Amino acid sequence: MAETKYGKYIVKEPYKKGRNEEVIEPAVHLDGEKDGGGANLTVNRSWITQPFRMIKEPHRHDHDQFLIFMGGNPMDVRDFGAEVELFLGEEAERHIIDSPAIVHVPAGLMHGPLEYKRIDRPIVFLDIYLAPTYVRREKSD
Repeated sequence: MAETKYGKYIVKEPYKKGRNEEVIEPAVHLDGEKDGGGANLTVNRSWITQPFRMIKEPHRHDHDQFLIFMGGNPMDVRDFGAEVELFLGEEAERHIIDSPAIVHVPAGLMHGPLEYKRIDRPIVFLDIYLAPTYVRREKSD
């Protein structure tokens, strides 16, 4: 089949194996560098079905990031049957997420660990990173 003029803007089968074996597959993934012509956007959507520690060590990024936690029931996205623990800042300020939430992680803000403490029903986790590819800077970087 001949290449179309605008077909390059459509990413088919945008799935990728996640970084965590506890996340059921497939995760939806968009890498701005590879899939978006260098766009400053990286997106991952994962289904969370069991407790586990997703981010083990504190780290930071050079660009803003948004962590979005949503209920997994498409008929009632406020049905959030989970408890998530997230630490923010150099002082590791503890936050509990037990309802749908968006966490803005400004560039340079240390964050992590992130742990799914309780999962009663599947939830959706959306990680949006405002850069063409995901880059993590460890605490010592």
